Amino acid sequence: PPPPPAAPPPLTAPPVVGGSVSAVSAPAAAAKKKSPIVAVQGGSLRTWTYQSALVDEVQVELSTEGRPLDADIDLWHGPDNTPCKMRVYIENGKVRPFRAVVQTPRGPNTVALRNIGQLEFPFSASVDSQVHQRPTDACLAAGLTIQGGALRTFPFDATVDSVQVLLRTDGRPLNARVELLQGPNNIKQVVELYTEDGMERPFFCTIDTPGSGNVVRVLNTAPVEFPMTTSVVPLKINPDAVEDVVMGGDVIMGGW
Repeated sequence: PPPPPAAPPPLTAPPVVGGSVSAVSAPAAAAKKKSPIVAVQGGSLRTWTYQSALVDEVQVELSTEGRPLDADIDLWHGPDNTPCKMRVYIENGKVRPFRAVVQTPRGPNTVALRNIGQLEFPFSASVDSQVHQRPTDACLAAGLTIQGGALRTFPFDATVDSVQVLLRTDGRPLNARVELLQGPNNIKQVVELYTEDGMERPFFCTIDTPGSGNVVRVLNTAPVEFPMTTSVVPLKINPDAVEDVVMGGDVIMGGW
């Protein structure tokens, strides 16, 4: 008798085009690559549009070759609707690149990056919907309420290489200013942000803190009726780091 016909190969569902979830095997999912890096010249604007409603968050990364970084980050959701805005300034975009997660529920959404620096100060940018960081359990568990108009400082020693910052509200608008200082009033990085709903669109970013004397300062720039919950905890720790001298500190000569 003739041999029985071979069984057909198993069918696999195709990936969801434009989404952050795809019906593929685990090895294929592990092979996801980061989005390409593009150069944004001074005074120019670049946009990334996501039509799929499955893309509920993206990670924005900005860096330079050692020059200052000055950028505006906007999230466009529909005509004349900007539910999230950020203003980012970094003294050295190579030592301290900017990494933040932007929530994009209910597509389509467009992420707009504008280099508001001069022509001589370009930066590199990438917006990724598949590879992005998430807050750790320690970051989610920690929480400090900051009332409107108040500020809190979080000092870190030299063993902390980077920290994670998570800002949330109970559904009210979120207005805040996050600063990284190293030394007395020596601001290395500033992020001014606004989101229309701090529960649906919380702010999460990671900040590199090389060296010693690093302090993260968080200011609630909203009125007193709009408190927010803040979590600032270490992300990467280097136990072999040693304290170094912070330039610009007070010096007492003669022991008096």
